Amino acid sequence: MRQIILDTETTGLSWERGNRVVEIGCVEYIERRPSGRTFHVYLKPDCDFEQGAQEVTGLTLEFLADKPVFEQVAEEFLAFIDGAELIIHNAAFDLGFLDNELRRLGEQYGRITDRCRVEDTLLLARQRFPGQRNSLDALCKRLGVDNSHRQLHGALLDAQILGDVYLALTSGQEEIGFAVEAAASAVDTSQFRVDPNVARPRVQISVEEHAAHDARLEKLRKKAGKAVWDQFTVVEAVAEPELATA
Repeated sequence: MRQIILDTETTGLSWERGNRVVEIGCVEYIERRPSGRTFHVYLKPDCDFEQGAQEVTGLTLEFLADKPVFEQVAEEFLAFIDGAELIIHNAAFDLGFLDNELRRLGEQYGRITDRCRVEDTLLLARQRFPGQRNSLDALCKRLGVDNSHRQLHGALLDAQILGDVYLALTSGQEEIGFAVEAAASAVDTSQFRVDPNVARPRVQISVEEHAAHDARLEKLRKKAGKAVWDQFTVVEAVAEPELATA
């Protein structure tokens, strides 16, 4: 699987108010590992920064004055992301700005989602940590991702950090088979087949364990009004069949 971790920096919070993209940073992942390929560019916005936006990025119009405009890098950027799954934090923000930049060039460029699937790590984080702060910095702290070198917002640096956050958010999926369904079908399962002539092992619980189980169910009944376990009928164990003899 080819994935692109993507981040942008802009002159303000809303492309509808005329703000523009000033930096794009992308990091390529192949099979959940960095490939070493990146795409990074600063852009001349042809508009001023909104109050506060310049302090967040540390970028200035003087620094960006000799940088290319989006039109000059559009083809290279689209070629880099084409066909990949994009991993973006708060994807609606970045996609809104990028789609606006493409729209300014002509309808023939379409939208980013015409070319790529998108995974929003903000939505992933909200599902995993509901009701908590899920900014990139907050997730770094919660998931143990080192962002001590992040003094200002920078598209390429933030994309690199987001890659680590994404892996931490989705860790364990490969181990339980989400990414290896095809390989799983080729596993030899003959060693797990049950011999009908061999008695299956039974696990016996102690009186104390049985009592603890009943006590736990009673607590659930008092708290929730019922216990799901009560829906099942306990069937008396039957004797195992005798083993076949030669």
